[in-house]
Amino acid sequence: MDTLRTIYHTTKMRLGFLIMACALAGVAVSPDSDLAGWQLAVLGVATLLSSASAGAFNQLWEADIDRIMRRTSTRAFVTGRFAVTPAWYLGILLVLILSVVAAGLATNATAAFYLFLGAFTYGVVYTVWLKRRTWLNIVIGGLAGSFAVMAGAAAVGAELAPAPLILAVVLFLWTPPHFWALAYACRRDYQAAGVPMLPVVVADRVATVTILAHTVMLVLLSVVPFWLGMGWIYLLSAVVGGVVFLRACVVLVYKPTIPQAWRVFAASIVQLGLLLTGAILDNLLLA
Repeated sequence: MDTLRTIYHTTKMRLGFLIMACALAGVAVSPDSDLAGWQLAVLGVATLLSSASAGAFNQLWEADIDRIMRRTSTRAFVTGRFAVTPAWYLGILLVLILSVVAAGLATNATAAFYLFLGAFTYGVVYTVWLKRRTWLNIVIGGLAGSFAVMAGAAAVGAELAPAPLILAVVLFLWTPPHFWALAYACRRDYQAAGVPMLPVVVADRVATVTILAHTVMLVLLSVVPFWLGMGWIYLLSAVVGGVVFLRACVVLVYKPTIPQAWRVFAASIVQLGLLLTGAILDNLLLA
């Protein structure tokens, strides 16, 4: 049981369930979202597994800096619970291939390609290429969640429809303030590890205003799908979640403290959770 719990945390399954919800929301906001139940199930599990493979690779690759950071110093590859061996790289690759193939067989090749792009963006583009080099790391890395939305839309042949495209942009805008709030709260860790997250390389005022600006844009954009066919459940979820997130960000601008940064981080999860849940319930109950 303890090993399963360790695997759960090593593969970042909580993030995986969020990415899975992004894919299902991509289906929900698309026109003619008529996938069979088994296709939705396969797409959901495939998204979860692809995200898990990227999450495990992230922890495997970053064992050296995780050792320096207090927040991550107890991760399995740091403590030696899991050894850093080639077998892990092979296993991660096989899980990713399995998830992409399953999504392709259950839906179509375009959805499978977007699923691959999401894992590749987080695992390679963000983790390997950008994270230790530029503060733009998470801005570009934010495409990972967007690709999950696009995978869901592509599964029903609607990847170019306005609503899923807008939701994908919302996810792109959501990721930076979410992680910048975390980086603000854990700034000393990131400084010690030499990771140039935005709150590490700019003044507090610049960091907090940038977080707020991203949040304003994503909240305004998140309500647009209501005028593209989504119902009142979606609108209510978008508005309530947006208010929670915006309020926390405004307070952070005027009260730039570590506890408030954690509140922004929590508020971002509440906002996205409500938005994705609202999109799915809107489709189930009002379609």
